[in-house]
Amino acid sequence: MLYTKEQSKELVEKLQERLNHYQEALAKTNFKPKWDEQDVVLISYGDTITSKEEDASLRCLKDFADSWLKDAFNIIHLLPIFPYTSDDGFSVADYRTIRSDLGDWKDVNALGNNFELMFDFVLNHCSRVSLYFADFRSDRDPYRDFFIYEDPKADWSKVVRPRSSPLLTEIPTHDGLRHVWTTFSADQVDLNYRNPNVLLEMIDILFFYLTQGSRITRLDAIAFLWKEVGTNCLHLPQTHEVVKLMRDLVEHACPGAILLTETNVPHEENISYFGDGDEAQMVYQFSLPPLLLHAIHSGTTEYLYDWLKNLSPPPAGCTYFNFTASHDGIGVRPLEGLLPDEELKQLLDDMRAGGAYVSTRRNTDGVDVPYEINVTYYDAFRNPGHQSAPWQVSRFLLSQTVALSLRGIPGVYLHSLLGTPNDHKRVEVTGMTRAINRHQWDIDELSALLEVNESSTSILLNEYTRRIKVRREQPAFHPDAEQMVLDLDDQLLGIMRVSESGQKIVALYNFTKTFRLVNNVVLRALLGSEMNDWIDLLSDQPIAQENGVLKLKPYACHWLTVK
Repeated sequence: MLYTKEQSKELVEKLQERLNHYQEALAKTNFKPKWDEQDVVLISYGDTITSKEEDASLRCLKDFADSWLKDAFNIIHLLPIFPYTSDDGFSVADYRTIRSDLGDWKDVNALGNNFELMFDFVLNHCSRVSLYFADFRSDRDPYRDFFIYEDPKADWSKVVRPRSSPLLTEIPTHDGLRHVWTTFSADQVDLNYRNPNVLLEMIDILFFYLTQGSRITRLDAIAFLWKEVGTNCLHLPQTHEVVKLMRDLVEHACPGAILLTETNVPHEENISYFGDGDEAQMVYQFSLPPLLLHAIHSGTTEYLYDWLKNLSPPPAGCTYFNFTASHDGIGVRPLEGLLPDEELKQLLDDMRAGGAYVSTRRNTDGVDVPYEINVTYYDAFRNPGHQSAPWQVSRFLLSQTVALSLRGIPGVYLHSLLGTPNDHKRVEVTGMTRAINRHQWDIDELSALLEVNESSTSILLNEYTRRIKVRREQPAFHPDAEQMVLDLDDQLLGIMRVSESGQKIVALYNFTKTFRLVNNVVLRALLGSEMNDWIDLLSDQPIAQENGVLKLKPYACHWLTVK
């Protein structure tokens, strides 16, 4: 489907050579099969925690994770750890070398002693200072055809853009000026997958990451991979074919390894990367972060409920990656078709009033439209004009606890775990609005905060990790366990999870700052017992009730099960 018969035959032979080269190392990976309720992912940059005394930030991250997180997380997602020139790591200059300020591969492997690992694979584009691009500009083998250049006068209006920057960037080369394809920025040049040697090189890098312990590999910006004149250059059949090929190779060479596609697009487009169960084993729930944010800010679960109620189970052998925050902002494209325009406008206005930024992308009609909200997820619940909000911690923990209880594997950004506030200073220094959510903690400063029990950092870390530990003990929170959305009023959310062994958990959430009542008749039928036999896993106490009615406190979270 991708190449000519002659190219395909040659590519298959070369792929076999690469497989043979890595076979012995791949056999030693020993990843566990699939997933279970123990799987919880911590998301972090390699230098989110630094030290004046330590010249390798990965060692700081390891010390912190070993001390504070070992019982709550079993997987650490390392955002790009390779030499780069821009975009905080997402313009990779060398895919096989660790940044010197982070350490080296020994430090990565040491982090893997107590945690499994997840790597970022930035395979749509690379840095302009890469060896690939140097050879392209000089018209030298082996990388002379590794990039895409086009006529800027042609009609590219159909191309879907994630940015407001130009699609093509003028570059001087050995053969004169060329206009190279730059989906994300002038420093991030898109690779030419029409050249089978590009695909071969990227698969070799994928194999290498697996041998270095990447149980989960995140395929960054995969939706833009293949370009065809006259199309929108998004989600093209060839792109899906590349994902299928990678899935086949990974399952053959390294059983237990997982591919996760990163596609910040509307929901139906996003889940298309499951294919028929033959593409990515895991996809992000990109609609979850903005829907949760809207539900808590508006006090209504109407739109969150509708989405969850209509959420299809993933194909067999696949699962969702549930997150609320990451190194990027909170995408609003995934709200298309899910949230009315007036509700989105109100949410964006609320976020700006609270100190957030709203970045844009260029639409096919040339108009710049909202793309993502740049804010820490913790400060997204701060009241406008106030240093803190009376319900900020409760509202934030509600959002995180809902995500922990949904079908799939949860991923938690380190800054959410620490309740990191907006870093406006970093935005000023870098000129990037996304930097608001990429604070760098000094390990001594962080340790001092955690030693003060009353600090918000200490309160959040301890309570958040406590809830994660409770979750990891429940078979009903297995990623594949059945999920049912309960029909409650618009201020509440109810989720029922049922394990293969028969454990049932009813998760109840109050999205308002007032007490809410729940008639227990339906719950009794679901749990199959009387209220006296119920326990709330989050508090290890019976839930408050009067005359057969449960009374939920403002922003309450309950995981009910039978004793």
